Amino acid sequence: MTPDEVRHATQWLAEELRARPEDVVNYDRHAHGLKWSVWHTLEHVLDDLVVYALQVAGQVPHAYLPLAGPGGEELVHCDRASGAAGMADSLEACGELLAAALQTRPATSRAYHPYGDADPAGYAALGALEVVVHGWDVLTALDDEVADLPEDLCAGVVARLFPGSPTELGTAQEVLLWQTGRGELPGRARLSRWRPSPGVR
Repeated sequence: MTPDEVRHATQWLAEELRARPEDVVNYDRHAHGLKWSVWHTLEHVLDDLVVYALQVAGQVPHAYLPLAGPGGEELVHCDRASGAAGMADSLEACGELLAAALQTRPATSRAYHPYGDADPAGYAALGALEVVVHGWDVLTALDDEVADLPEDLCAGVVARLFPGSPTELGTAQEVLLWQTGRGELPGRARLSRWRPSPGVR
């Protein structure tokens, strides 16, 4: 996957947030299927985008950079008073930060990830995965109905991070949701454990 797909993912989610009247939605309710609130889930996405950008920029070889706050909480927080507009702007900015870092590194570079050291394409896919899947958690909670995701991004994430997926059993969104423990496929029960495979193959 590419830096532009990271931009596409964050712009998609930012536009979705801007489209929902803030006096109607509740950002303090739980994200769908998670213990986190919608707002905390979105902050988690911001944090992952920034951490991934730092990993790629530093080509860090052996571990995540030791930058987490006390207790391991996120580095990045968005002022709750800024509302959906502030969160949307932050998503786009953090997505651009990761995209820019990806563009500075050759395709042969590597950076640590606990599930396999990844090249820039792998980290682009990881960034898109966080935005799209947690975007589904957030929008499904806000709207009380299953959210629709960009099929092109779902297909790219599945192809890069979940090789061997049963793509014949559903749409790219359905397969991605199954691979991340958020849905079922015909003849396939919901997964209770899952992990992406960003390592270079």
